[in-house]
Amino acid sequence: MEYRKLGNSGTVVTSYCLGTMTFGQETDEATSHLIMDDYIKAGGNFIDTANVYSAGVSEEIVGRWLKARPSEARQVVVATKGRFPMGAGPNDLGLSRTNLNRALNDSLRRLGVEQIDLYQMHAWDAVTPIEETLRFLDDAVSAGKIAYYGFSNYLGWQVTKAVHVARANHWTAPVTLQPQYNLLVRDIEHEIVPACQDAGMGLLPWSPLGGGWLAGKYQRDVMPSGATRLGENPNRGMESYGPRNAQERTWQIIDMVAEIAKERGVSAAQVALAWVAARPAVTAVILGARTREQLADNLGAVAVTLSTEEMERLNRVSAPAMADYPYGERGVNQRHRKMDGGR
Repeated sequence: MEYRKLGNSGTVVTSYCLGTMTFGQETDEATSHLIMDDYIKAGGNFIDTANVYSAGVSEEIVGRWLKARPSEARQVVVATKGRFPMGAGPNDLGLSRTNLNRALNDSLRRLGVEQIDLYQMHAWDAVTPIEETLRFLDDAVSAGKIAYYGFSNYLGWQVTKAVHVARANHWTAPVTLQPQYNLLVRDIEHEIVPACQDAGMGLLPWSPLGGGWLAGKYQRDVMPSGATRLGENPNRGMESYGPRNAQERTWQIIDMVAEIAKERGVSAAQVALAWVAARPAVTAVILGARTREQLADNLGAVAVTLSTEEMERLNRVSAPAMADYPYGERGVNQRHRKMDGGR
């Protein structure tokens, strides 16, 4: 597996990260431990979780696995997150010093570690001043509770503001952003990706398969059923069946992924994952397997390097729709110029 720097830090991680959102809810503990074993055997060294996953159970499962495997634990880079509600009170969520202090200590306890390698703010908090959040994170780094910090689901201006506030106050700066990014969801390329590149931050894309859509699990005009995310709940979240099924672009992308997969003799999921892994600024793609079989198939993407022609075919069919301004052709012309001048 390829090694890459964790954003602008000196820590090195593998290009595919194991996500654990299903642990403790969709995947039982015994299977979760086997999935982590399989991931490590495949050469991976980066595990991502969050306090809100299964209300803390995911962190506990990861923590017990780390304790039972001290040799592996020494080599694994562990990331978690805080921000979403872990209780019913007004201070049981958000990025205030009050909540983050409690959330970080609880995550350390559940994971059974003295230091979290990457602590991520799970989403923006419009209530808490950014200075309060960043000062807390700088203090946590100084105290040795976290090695680095990053963000998740931030907009471009939020990333840029946080970076410059941290630098202006000589506080530790963020190293990563964890956004949704896949062939179906590319709008982050307009502002969020450039903001991260400008700051030297790495991307950790979540939902690289679009909730299973890019793995070829669903069919046009056929309501999902069976043991899949949308089969269990067709209206689930941002990947819900109805809106995506109605878009012709969805099926053009899925068909192109399937076409390239057939030409190569690999799975559709492997093609979709290889595309994300090859995108600019990406540090590690988060794999959210519910079963060992899903993980095995996803890890097959490690051996898939798409050609320039294949990337162009996928880029062309998945290009996000946009108006002329500010992101279309006319808008782009407002932000660039020819080196040789003239009209």
